[in-house]
Amino acid sequence: METRELHYFVAVAEELNFGRAARRLGMAQPPLSRAIAQLERRLGTVLLERDSRGVTLTGAGHVLLREGRTVLAAVAAAEARTRRAGQPPGLVLAAKAGASTELLAALLDAYAAGPDPVPVDLRLCRFGEQERLLREGAVDAALLHLPFDSTAGLDTEELHTEGQVALLPAGHPLAARTALRLAELAALPDLPAPRFPRRDGSYPEGPGPEIRDHAQLSELVALGRMYAVLPESSRTQLRPGVTAVPVPDARPVTSVLAWDPAARSRPLAGLVRAAIEVFGAGANSGSTQVS
Repeated sequence: METRELHYFVAVAEELNFGRAARRLGMAQPPLSRAIAQLERRLGTVLLERDSRGVTLTGAGHVLLREGRTVLAAVAAAEARTRRAGQPPGLVLAAKAGASTELLAALLDAYAAGPDPVPVDLRLCRFGEQERLLREGAVDAALLHLPFDSTAGLDTEELHTEGQVALLPAGHPLAARTALRLAELAALPDLPAPRFPRRDGSYPEGPGPEIRDHAQLSELVALGRMYAVLPESSRTQLRPGVTAVPVPDARPVTSVLAWDPAARSRPLAGLVRAAIEVFGAGANSGSTQVS
């Protein structure tokens, strides 16, 4: 099976319409239909049911869509890492804008003080973006936050675990409290919770505003448009008009340094060693054989 055929099939399976898939791929519809039919003959199974109402996936089609997405993502990541390997030595580290500056500074200072450091390009991301960039091979490592991000298939080194706080407009009645519970926040009649992007970039349904980055979040909280529950370290990024109140029953957030286990890079190995030296071997540590 060729990657070209996987691109064709994934486009049709996601669009469930040959015409839209052809436009997305920049090709005519007849050759696309022939390519899918040829793929089905070669595999000996029907992938798509076609009738007057449209196109639907068969059981085999669902399997190939899931596996095909994985293969195409791996190919794209391999291409990105290969291109970057031919560039001058350097590291690209992705972190969420608004993440703990103290944690980042400690990690980068320790790496710079180690043997043979290379320049580190810090990529500040919107919510959820750093995980995608890492999986696509666009960055060497990323600071991820559990339980919000997924580390499935990645190696990690635990850096720091902290509690969470509720960000409220400074004038809100609950802003004077010493602590709040999640149930109290969920029951607020005047403040909705924000909606953060899923891993595919889409947003869940709900009354709260769609949030792209920390600056937008802080502005909307200060304007009394919503509340948010974020890690304790977000206190350092508060703008005027926002108050942070501890939420003891919120799940703790663990920051981890994550990287692709297939990576073989001396600079990356140095960054991982620096993380271990500064923060200690965490419970979620993976292999550090990246040199």
